[in-house]
Amino acid sequence: MAKPDRDAEFTAYVSARQGWLRRVAYLLCGDWHRADDLVQSSITKLYTHWHRASRADNIDGYARRTLVNTYLAEQRLGWARRTILHRFGGGAPDPEPDPPPGGDLDLGLDLREALGRLPARQRTTVVLRYYCDLSVEQTAQLLGCSTGTIKSQSARGLATLRNLLDPTLIPVMEGP
Repeated sequence: MAKPDRDAEFTAYVSARQGWLRRVAYLLCGDWHRADDLVQSSITKLYTHWHRASRADNIDGYARRTLVNTYLAEQRLGWARRTILHRFGGGAPDPEPDPPPGGDLDLGLDLREALGRLPARQRTTVVLRYYCDLSVEQTAQLLGCSTGTIKSQSARGLATLRNLLDPTLIPVMEGP
């Protein structure tokens, strides 16, 4: 049975970071409903391992890794094992709950659409490197691959985004 202070600590953490996890999940998968499912699955896994996660030096890093691993595991599943739910009436997808003030909404929508066209590994790498602001080394460690793989996935992902969007909007990769 869980201790009340453990549950309170977990609840406080999730309450504070759920919005951030949801935004990262959305950038990974491109659908708010699927992002909610990814976050829920990740939070469930996080709860079962909270004894370990709460002792981690970086709880956000642990939660992000859980979310990314959940997303990538889902991507590896065959199409027959995934369920796609459609909204009644075929309405538009839910918008982001709190759009940033003063931001260019059209540009944000274009970027999200282009990001959704990247293969899963490239999208994950771009999100981790440029949205979560992780270094090449941190991203490689999180994804369990070499720094060279992260550099090539980032370069390919950014090149694809440049082709899909206005080239002046996407940063040019510098050398190592």
